[in-house]
Amino acid sequence: MLLRLTVILALIALAPSHAYEALAHTSNAASAADHSSKLDALKSFEQSSSSEQAKPLPAPARWGGLIGEYALDNGILYILEKDGRLCALFKRAELEPLEEVSKNTFKFPALGSRAGQRLVFTRDAHGRATQVEAGNVLYKRRQVGPEEGATQLRVTPLRPVPELLKEARTTEPPKERGVFRAPDLVELTKLDPSIKLEIRYATTNNLFGTVFYPEARAFMQHPAAEALVRVNHKLRQMGYGLLVHDAYRPWYVTKVFWDATPDDKKLFVAEPSKGSRHNRGCAVDLTLYDLKTGEPVEMVSTYDETTDRAYPDYPGGTSLERWHRHLLRTAMESEGFTVYEAEWWHFDYKDWQKYPIGNLPFDRIGINRE
Repeated sequence: MLLRLTVILALIALAPSHAYEALAHTSNAASAADHSSKLDALKSFEQSSSSEQAKPLPAPARWGGLIGEYALDNGILYILEKDGRLCALFKRAELEPLEEVSKNTFKFPALGSRAGQRLVFTRDAHGRATQVEAGNVLYKRRQVGPEEGATQLRVTPLRPVPELLKEARTTEPPKERGVFRAPDLVELTKLDPSIKLEIRYATTNNLFGTVFYPEARAFMQHPAAEALVRVNHKLRQMGYGLLVHDAYRPWYVTKVFWDATPDDKKLFVAEPSKGSRHNRGCAVDLTLYDLKTGEPVEMVSTYDETTDRAYPDYPGGTSLERWHRHLLRTAMESEGFTVYEAEWWHFDYKDWQKYPIGNLPFDRIGINRE
């Protein structure tokens, strides 16, 4: 236990200060400013859920069907677990720990503006709450992720993906000015076989339900790949390994993503006219897996989820999920990676701008140079 705590503290010391950036949840400035103002209120909440703390226990299973988002007009009530207690978070600023009265009934603390009030949940036949009444105000559950039990959120493409793929393969990436390093893409699993792969875009289990890659492989520029191996070694001392969903991505795939994605979801995909850090071989999408079980750990959202739950500062979920998310971020930051503002799983290596946009398919890497 002492060794594990020492490793955690070492990771924290190596990582840059955890900045609470003004992240834009939408493209309009008003939403960005509103989000920024909420971050200060969440700072202490995030810190007390971070990897500096002892690893939290899983939340009680009986609360699983209650945790989530509930809406009233434009307001959202978050029901989450923190420090072994079910909590209600109003306006992303007012956190109220709850006292359990019965399976579906909780009450607010005796001291506070809601003293004496109760929360009463209504569940469906599967035990999942459909609404919650808080102080005579009824909030309806919001469906913010995949359907119950699903591992992947889906969006309906604006045009058929096979049609877009055919077009994109005949299109050239944008021309860039400047001096770039020669690409040196290496395969992650050849550097470290303990890095596991679950390359969603080599299957139909992805955002668009279409196969994009002919092989489940992951490549990065050599310095970025070596940094990722160092992260994996650190995490192994703590009982975790890295599970990679995507790394280098040919430019033509990025173009398809952009052309297929509805406008209200385009924040979650890169604009092809600028290329992406995935195209440059310096971005990676990943999560943690448990070395004992070999299974992915619990996170606040699923991978490639185009919802607020994907944000690195999203306050909902459970203490354990948020602890895992923060541990991954801390380990990655300690080796020169930065988390993307809208996706907890996406990390960019510090030298990404020194490499050109790449468009080589996997089967040509190592044969021809870009």
